[in-house]
Amino acid sequence: MNKHYDFIIHSGRVVTQGGIVEVDIGVIGGKVSALGDLSTASAPERFDADGLHVLPGVIDTQVHFREPGLEHKEDLITGTAGAVLGGVTCIFEMPNTNPSTLGEEDLADKLARACGRAWCDHAFFIGAAAENAGDLARLEQLPGCAGIKVFMGSSTGSLLVEDDTTLRAVLENGSRRIAIHSEDESRLCERRHLVEKKGATVHLHPQWRDVETSLLSTRRLLALARETGRRVHILHVTTAEEMEVLGVHRDIASVEVTPQHLTLSAPDCYDRLGTLAQMNPPIREARHRRALWQAVDEGIVDVVGSDHAPHTLEEKAQSYPASPSGMTGVQTLLPLLLDHMNAGRLSLKRLVDLTSAGAARIYNMEGKGHIAPGFDADFTLVDLKAERVISNDWIASKVCWTPFNGMTVRGWAVATIIRGCVVMREDEILGDPCGKPVSFVEGP
Repeated sequence: MNKHYDFIIHSGRVVTQGGIVEVDIGVIGGKVSALGDLSTASAPERFDADGLHVLPGVIDTQVHFREPGLEHKEDLITGTAGAVLGGVTCIFEMPNTNPSTLGEEDLADKLARACGRAWCDHAFFIGAAAENAGDLARLEQLPGCAGIKVFMGSSTGSLLVEDDTTLRAVLENGSRRIAIHSEDESRLCERRHLVEKKGATVHLHPQWRDVETSLLSTRRLLALARETGRRVHILHVTTAEEMEVLGVHRDIASVEVTPQHLTLSAPDCYDRLGTLAQMNPPIREARHRRALWQAVDEGIVDVVGSDHAPHTLEEKAQSYPASPSGMTGVQTLLPLLLDHMNAGRLSLKRLVDLTSAGAARIYNMEGKGHIAPGFDADFTLVDLKAERVISNDWIASKVCWTPFNGMTVRGWAVATIIRGCVVMREDEILGDPCGKPVSFVEGP
């Protein structure tokens, strides 16, 4: 095939919808143009992927990059740098910044901040609140908007939709799938006394934010979603009981889990890490982790998102419960999943569905999630056999720590390519930030 391309990846094992195939990839204008034998084709830049697997670009649909207002923890530069170092080509950023992302001006401000500074492609959620519920149908259609995010329980920040009247109003205004943090605020308030007693430690975190706190909220949400006919996406599901319920509501609800909940378990994580393991909803005992893996195996889980939510070590060192919930995660999402894959917990095909195709499917992303002609030339190149040690000094986040410091993993991203541009190779960020806003299409 004697043709000219802008960029060619050759000799890699390419993960496509039809399976893993040994083909070359030709890129023109930032999009995949051809898959096949391109040995006679010309290009100003070629990438030798011999011995590597070429995955569709990894998409992390839940990150908190803290800008504006909390830049001492993170900003769009350092957050997206961590993303591309971890093999992530696209992120969706959450609205609980300062100020919260509630309206058109807030979204425009974030898009302006990302222009020329974000290393990867991006979209931003708009937060739901009583004051903007009637305008959400318009806001969710704005360019660069990932959709609407609802906090049913208080976490980090002031966004909160705790009552059914407001939640119904949110669900009735708009058509895109809504992302939900599902914890029942009334129960959290009722149980707060459990962690305010003298000598309370972070081991009480999953007792305060117990199984019923999540299950009660998720049942309320599913009932309202069913009544209003609105699709919902339930973030960071942590309990066996929720997975059992969600398995029979696949038509209305999609599901996310995090690598943290798939990897850590209580009480060990709190024994070893203290408040560094504190997040919302909490890391729970091993029976829940087993149930999450069962849900992954059964196809109930649609997406793995990192819930990257950094805080400084000084902030995390405060006595519980004053210590904030959250940890870094965007950079370790793929290494952890590759390690789980090598341990036999999921297939490479399932990993790709959880990290790229699933996100593109449930959010109706345009041109993302697959390696096929016409799709964006976003690729994550991985060495499935590489053994590396995750370390704090590898983490690009301003807070410079990970709960997985010192963990040896098998499988590593060796290159991140966005629209045909190599932005990371062998743990080094290259060139200038080239991230652009993501586009979405309407559909079921």
